[in-house]
Amino acid sequence: MAVAERNASSSVVIISRNCLFSLFLISTIFFSLSWFYVLRSTGTHHLVEAGSLTNSKPLTVTDNSRNNLQEEKELFRKKYDAKCSKDNELLLKVYMYDLNPEFHFGLLNWKSEGGSVWPDIRVKIPSYPGGLNLQHSIEYWLTLDLLASEVYDKREACSVIRVRNSSEADVIFVPFFSSLSYNRFSKRHPNEKKSQNKVLQEKLVKFLTSQEEWKRSGGKDHIVVAHHPNSLLDARLKLWPAMFILADFGRYPPNIANVEKDVIAPYKHVIKSHVNDASEFDSRPILLYFQGAIYRKDGGFVRQELFYLLKDEKDVHFTFGSVQKNGVTEASRGMHSSKFCLNIAGDTPSSNRLFDAIASHCVPVIISDDIELPYEDILDYSEFCIFVRTSDAVKEKFLINLIRSIKKEEWMRMRDRLKEIEQFFEFQYPSKKGDAVQMIWQAVARKIPSIRRNIHKSRRFSQTVTDKEKGLRSISLPRNFW
Repeated sequence: MAVAERNASSSVVIISRNCLFSLFLISTIFFSLSWFYVLRSTGTHHLVEAGSLTNSKPLTVTDNSRNNLQEEKELFRKKYDAKCSKDNELLLKVYMYDLNPEFHFGLLNWKSEGGSVWPDIRVKIPSYPGGLNLQHSIEYWLTLDLLASEVYDKREACSVIRVRNSSEADVIFVPFFSSLSYNRFSKRHPNEKKSQNKVLQEKLVKFLTSQEEWKRSGGKDHIVVAHHPNSLLDARLKLWPAMFILADFGRYPPNIANVEKDVIAPYKHVIKSHVNDASEFDSRPILLYFQGAIYRKDGGFVRQELFYLLKDEKDVHFTFGSVQKNGVTEASRGMHSSKFCLNIAGDTPSSNRLFDAIASHCVPVIISDDIELPYEDILDYSEFCIFVRTSDAVKEKFLINLIRSIKKEEWMRMRDRLKEIEQFFEFQYPSKKGDAVQMIWQAVARKIPSIRRNIHKSRRFSQTVTDKEKGLRSISLPRNFW
């Protein structure tokens, strides 16, 4: 019995030693393989593993820097997680096409170095032209924000990140500076058959409609910015399934752009913000202010009607003005000194004047029946704006009597609300929580359920169509055939 027990005990010891040796051998193999993978990964590119974030800028790895790469990746992960994940701010994962620079920063005379598609924003940001060009620069700020999402020290807000795999994305962003293209390159030179703006639109349509991402959704999950009313005049008719980011719907038929599908973004205000504003009701001597183009076409006829009704009224400033010479400085001074500022429909329902008024803490008086306003699904403009129907505004004494009837207390309440919401209309880099860039991304995020529903509905019968049915569908029939 004792011998049997000793033999059994010896067998257990031998088996245990064999198990431990096998476990040690397997662990060693896995450990070696894991280090081989890490060294292989860090030896070619500088990877930033924060969810799907990847720094696309190649990095030459030397013996001195090799050991620091993993530490830098981990540092990025910790900083990003501490800054963004803690507050659970992430709303959107965005895939952005690496379009040729001729579509974006190349329009700003930026020259690519080393074949890079994007400027290194850690070094220098290409500047955008000033004046009235700046009011429609929305695509510039959104593109910068996506680039900044890959550089943690250039970002203060975390509602959106750029992902490198389109299948992980909520939306697909098209980085075409369409407003700038229209403003600077829509005129055809004598030796050109087509303007550069028209050529770029044709190239864009050809590129997008050939992409797997576009085919997968029919373009419904793509974001195209066309803030200037005349931008993308040709391409919009072919890219209409996409979500447009616009100033208004004034020059769009409802089947191309509408409030259900698209996003209205604010203009970037041109006049200076009223910083450290200590003005009160009595310290603003001008009752009602308007300075701009008076004779306009289309819906802008109301401007000249109001000019004749108001030009002789006491405490009313209603004159022609432009951005030429000291126009912006004069407008800033005038709006900062006014209680109410007129925002009247011009060639289109919207204008930059509304956002100049907000930046001035001058209560906007909106006379534009067809205007659509940014973020109106979450922001009540009646708290800081006066709305007047065009048919009422052109009645003699109606508008001026209405404005004079607003008491000091009501004006101060609206002025205080303007100060609270003005940040929603500020474009800046890096973007900050609650600014215009972040508010636009949030507006896009609120459209995502609708986009997904439309994509899913479009796939209902896609798997059940037979080859015979596909052939029948390809036959062109007269419109009145049925």
